[in-house]
Amino acid sequence: MTFLIVTEAWAAHIRLFQAVGKTDDTLALLNLACMMTITFLPYTFSLMVTFPDVPLGIFLFCMCVIAIGAVQALIVGYAFHFPHLLSPQIQRSAHRALHRQHILGIVFRGPALCFMAAIFSLFFFPMSYLLMATVVFLPHVSKATSWCRDKLMGRREPPAHSVPFTFDLHQPLSKERVEAFSDGVYAIVATLLILDICEDNVPDPKDVREQFRGSLVAALSVYGPRFLAYFGSFTTVGLLWFAHHSLFLHVRRATPPMGLLNTLSLAFVGGLPLAYQQTAAFARQPHDELERVRVSCAIIFLASIFQFAIWTTALLQEAETLQPSVRFGGCEHTFMFAKLALYPCASLLAFASTCLLSRFSTAIFHLTQIAVPFAFLLLRLLVRLTLAGLRGLRGLAQPAEPLPSQAGEADAQAQLLPAPC
Repeated sequence: MTFLIVTEAWAAHIRLFQAVGKTDDTLALLNLACMMTITFLPYTFSLMVTFPDVPLGIFLFCMCVIAIGAVQALIVGYAFHFPHLLSPQIQRSAHRALHRQHILGIVFRGPALCFMAAIFSLFFFPMSYLLMATVVFLPHVSKATSWCRDKLMGRREPPAHSVPFTFDLHQPLSKERVEAFSDGVYAIVATLLILDICEDNVPDPKDVREQFRGSLVAALSVYGPRFLAYFGSFTTVGLLWFAHHSLFLHVRRATPPMGLLNTLSLAFVGGLPLAYQQTAAFARQPHDELERVRVSCAIIFLASIFQFAIWTTALLQEAETLQPSVRFGGCEHTFMFAKLALYPCASLLAFASTCLLSRFSTAIFHLTQIAVPFAFLLLRLLVRLTLAGLRGLRGLAQPAEPLPSQAGEADAQAQLLPAPC
């Protein structure tokens, strides 16, 4: 929930500064206050998880969201007070006051819902969580409702007195910003993995001298399962990033459903360090390995299946979303489907195998982590062999080129024939 709300706050902040074309010292300080408040959200979420029966965690979380909205409203008010700070599009508009009212209305939606959630946290927890979830999904639900209404009742013409707003805080971000944010999440997840290795898996010199007679190799051998879990988790992160990068090479524009699916995928990618901690504990707590394997498989499945859903959604509107070179089917679509289906199928197969062979759950999970990278390489090799075979068949199907003398006779005969109509 925290990741989704932080992502929504980041996206709204990016769109907000699309309306603000220039910044001065005051806007820079206001932006710093906004960023500082956003970075405090994970701490309040930790309080919510650690003390689920105490309303203070939810209350502080909602207060942070309200503070973020208040700072963003100050940014909007200050920028419209000095129009030279606005984007050229809004500067030239004859309805700047209506633009300001429109933007402030969108900025205050989330804080208003969180204000209600803070009140309900004092006596009814479930309603608070429902309202916080509404902050994330309300824009997408409203757009889906508008789309269904337009399909059933026809598109309604805007009133004659309305201003055609071209700026919308809930429009999808550019493809470049989505890729940059996604790359940042993958980089942070990979960094957390190596930090866990460096912090928790370096043996104490005293233990090496007393327990292993000064042999560092013997001491490190105890941490073997943890290193195996690290390399498997890092490979999973790297290949999921590779699949994400390959997917967006074919994407020209990200639609709102694609943005939501990408956010959900990144939310579960952020859980991969948790999957590493689960698999790294196999040696220390073998009695819980079955549950830990299943949790790890579920995290990997959800992180990858949303990537698969992004590509499926892009194909449904390929004229709008895809690059011209990959539209209208072809081997690119098939290869991308196969590449994005590897991790969902592998994690689902591993989960099902643990249900039948629970005694070998750890071996099944590690075998899956090893097999998937080779499956990527094998898939690439099969695609190349298939394309080479198709080229060979195409070459055999083409007629042989005529000899020069035969070509001359054919041209002479063609001159004697009447011209086609």
